Amino acid sequence: MKTVVRRLLATLLVGSVVFGCASPHPARPADSPRALLSYLGQAQIPFGATVDGVVIGGLSGISYDAGREVYYAISDDRSEEGPVRFFSVRLSLSDKGIDNVSVIASHTLLDRSGEPFEPLNLSASPPVVPPDPEGIAFDPQRQRLYWSSEGERLTDREPVLVNPWIWIAGLDGHYLGQFTLPANLAMSAQLTGPRHNQALEGLALAPDGRSLYAAMEEPRYDDGPETGRDHRTLTRITKFDVATAEPTAQFGYPLEAPVWPASRNGVSDLVALSDTSFLVVERSVALPPVIRVFRTEITGATDVLGLPSMRGAAVTPASKSLAVDLSTLSNAPGLSPLHNVEGITLGPKLSDGRQSVVLVSDDDFSPVTVTQFLLFAMD
Repeated sequence: MKTVVRRLLATLLVGSVVFGCASPHPARPADSPRALLSYLGQAQIPFGATVDGVVIGGLSGISYDAGREVYYAISDDRSEEGPVRFFSVRLSLSDKGIDNVSVIASHTLLDRSGEPFEPLNLSASPPVVPPDPEGIAFDPQRQRLYWSSEGERLTDREPVLVNPWIWIAGLDGHYLGQFTLPANLAMSAQLTGPRHNQALEGLALAPDGRSLYAAMEEPRYDDGPETGRDHRTLTRITKFDVATAEPTAQFGYPLEAPVWPASRNGVSDLVALSDTSFLVVERSVALPPVIRVFRTEITGATDVLGLPSMRGAAVTPASKSLAVDLSTLSNAPGLSPLHNVEGITLGPKLSDGRQSVVLVSDDDFSPVTVTQFLLFAMD
């Protein structure tokens, strides 16, 4: 693996951590003249950087608050490096790239009783199992956040089962309620339901604020095998009514077969362009990773909410087309290194009128990987 060359210098400011930008990049890179997304630039956060006394890392989802001009980025830290939390981040964007990134604050996500989540302790009785945070979506109409946990499925010894969830939180991290998940997303000690660490991964709020969408990383046991190099599989995207917090529909999403040398591929996040169209991030875990963004449309897709299994069923899945393959942009100025991209959101309009799209990577709290914010323009 190539040595990571840090292009940015960190400067500690009062109440925030600010980082410089990568060098400017041309507005129209040579990725593909037909690509929906054009790469503009990136900014990185040095390993071990902190804000409010906690480590910045594990960023797995991101959502933009246009009113405050801040991004909310959730960490998948399960109370190991710090409390379960999300960060407020400011990005200075232009059609030349990201000028700087400023991590303003860390916000602890609290349990129902208003306390921080305790670290994993399977020896306790009952076992203490913190959430596995993955997705986050800001609701500008209601001024609150939705965040997801993948739950837990450990069956090697005594079964430890914790269902995935979508919780509602205030901007201060306090618990405000939760969504009702369909029964087919419940964990089981049998070979049914979601697989371990492959449940709810991405969240997206429709632009009108009426619907929330939650994407599974990989298929349920009932819906087929894990992704493999010789086949595509269907995972599920669930639609919820925000007003009632109830599920209203589900759609099959066709995952691409992983690209060698990766053996698995899954959804890491999605963002809604309308109530029926999305940008969906798929990533294969490899060195370097294979990161692809697809424009996805659920109009005409079969509602599979009441379907126990999609395996062998007559299902019309969501349609998709490639928006950009980040793996083919490895020679673009400033994009290398490319790491585990997990979050996507729409940012503000750029000065040239194009829609900005921001992606963020998960450094896994490892010094050999990076936390990076990537800026694209959507044509």
